[in-house]
Amino acid sequence: MRNIFPYLISLIIIIVLSCTEDNHYTPSFYNCSLSFQDSSLVNPSNSKYQHLLDEIKASGVPGILMSVQNKTDGMWLGTSGKADLKMNIDLNVCNRTRVGSTVKAFTATTIFLLKEKGKLNLDDKITKYLSAADIKDIENADKATIRQLLHHSSGIYNYIQNLKFQTSSLNDLIKVWTPDELLDYARGKKAYFSPGEDVLYSNTNYVLLGMIISNIEGKPFYEVFKEKIFEPLGLSSTQFAAKDPIPDGIIRGYVDFYSNLNVINATYYSGWDYYTADGGLISNAYDLNIFMTALVNGEIISQASLAEMMTWQKSKNEDPEFFPISYGLGIFKMETEWGDAYFHSGDAIGYYACMAYFPESETTICWAVNGNYGKIDEFTSTKSAMEKIFGTVFN
Repeated sequence: MRNIFPYLISLIIIIVLSCTEDNHYTPSFYNCSLSFQDSSLVNPSNSKYQHLLDEIKASGVPGILMSVQNKTDGMWLGTSGKADLKMNIDLNVCNRTRVGSTVKAFTATTIFLLKEKGKLNLDDKITKYLSAADIKDIENADKATIRQLLHHSSGIYNYIQNLKFQTSSLNDLIKVWTPDELLDYARGKKAYFSPGEDVLYSNTNYVLLGMIISNIEGKPFYEVFKEKIFEPLGLSSTQFAAKDPIPDGIIRGYVDFYSNLNVINATYYSGWDYYTADGGLISNAYDLNIFMTALVNGEIISQASLAEMMTWQKSKNEDPEFFPISYGLGIFKMETEWGDAYFHSGDAIGYYACMAYFPESETTICWAVNGNYGKIDEFTSTKSAMEKIFGTVFN
């Protein structure tokens, strides 16, 4: 669920040498507002939620935004930490941030919406919608179906794991990549397994899905997201990076490459997913909560489509350091001591976000952090970090 370069620490020198100087922004640059009356301060759980965020921030995390929604107490929004460390500007609950691979749930939802309009069948081979040049030398692409891309069961190689891509990206962290340039790093690489044999996370699947959406609709996939999801749900703080990759007011992102919480500003990095449907989403904890809650309640796609999205399959190679998870079509299911949760998380360099829905208690929890890697991850995205968050909400 995360776009992690496994050897980032060893290439700190490259990153430091390629730093982009950030401007000195005033507090007004980060001004934003909600379109409703926020009642978080009178929420019965306000004190314990705020204490949780303050503890996470005190661990060395630059800043965190969180939303919790259930049918009993409604929506709670809170923050702790800074939108801009250098200028000492506090976070606001409506601030926008990068939310990385959470976009894959939006990509999958859009595919289901197209299916419901009769514009595709999930069991169509992707060759029906992509040219021979698009999938040239990508093993399994000539056999894989749309369903298998969604399910990460195509076996197609994950371009991010290619060391040549990692080197090229880190040598030019502000380069804006095209889908074809990214797919080149999957060409000629051996597939992980035959289509349908197993499940394994691959960003390449969702690059291809974005191209399929664009080809069917005759417009960029992110414009389809806007028309079919962002605008109908009123997600006013959500946009795709493509035409405005670093919009005014986006909070600064930081990386702990030295694992000592002495962070580096990474706001201008991560240009590889600005035009692909495997990342590149900008949003906040409130909008993610609205989307996730609407999705799992059948308010975006039909109940039949939702049931199909929740076709779960476990990987043959589970991560022993994380919760047991099962792959759905665009979302995942994690098994926790507070019950199962449907979720998706995501990284960009300098940012992390997660959205989770617990069906037993009808509770949606979303958080976004403007920092990652090194020690920061320990407090925001590991199993123990999530256990602390979930435990605070439910206990």
